[in-house]
Amino acid sequence: MERLDKVLANLGYGSRKDVKKIIKSGEVKIDGEVIKDNNYQLDPIKSTIKVNGEEVTYKKNIYLMMNKPDGVISATFDDYDRTVIDLLEEQHKVFDPFPVGRLDKDTVGLLLLTNDGELNHRLISPKWHVDKVYYAKIDSELNKNDIEEFKKGIILDDGYKCMPAKLEILKADENESEVKVTVQEGKYHQVKRMFQSLDKKVIYLKRLSFGGLNLDERLDEGEYRELTVSELEKLRIICKIC
Repeated sequence: MERLDKVLANLGYGSRKDVKKIIKSGEVKIDGEVIKDNNYQLDPIKSTIKVNGEEVTYKKNIYLMMNKPDGVISATFDDYDRTVIDLLEEQHKVFDPFPVGRLDKDTVGLLLLTNDGELNHRLISPKWHVDKVYYAKIDSELNKNDIEEFKKGIILDDGYKCMPAKLEILKADENESEVKVTVQEGKYHQVKRMFQSLDKKVIYLKRLSFGGLNLDERLDEGEYRELTVSELEKLRIICKIC
């Protein structure tokens, strides 16, 4: 059971303050009965909801793709820094979404946000082997030996041995390398620490894909959109969610 004002907010009728005005005006009917109580409890899946005579379909979960910008942190709240939630419009904030995993403050690219706890868990848990692909610039030259180290599993500075990962060298010279890295874990600063273990430094990092979904290149940094039906279905198949 959920509160009527929260249900209407999730349906896109504005902030809690906005929907309280709609409810008080008598525009809302639940199963044919006019309801003027903001706190009215209902099952939004089973109940018939009409606003100003128009029947609406309840949406419980939200799924967003963001092109995360530099300087913004992957959190729902922070006392000092701007968060990815601060970039959302009110109509999406009301769903209380959270970032799936995290990208470092200075890392850009694909970030998924949702309020679907089960999907979030399966996407970030290593046991489901969900690929995360990054583009990176490294401050020195890489070679085949580095590729083999990634295949074997890099040992981080705290002694943790990473799962085997894929390193693809796109361009390399003595001053800088450009690479693609595919991992199935999300340890703290993992990609940066993997290269650090090889005495190399990441100078730029961008996530290109997550769970088979590629970053929509039409999204400028800081922009986002809802996932399409086919994109969401793709994630559910990968995570083996019916």
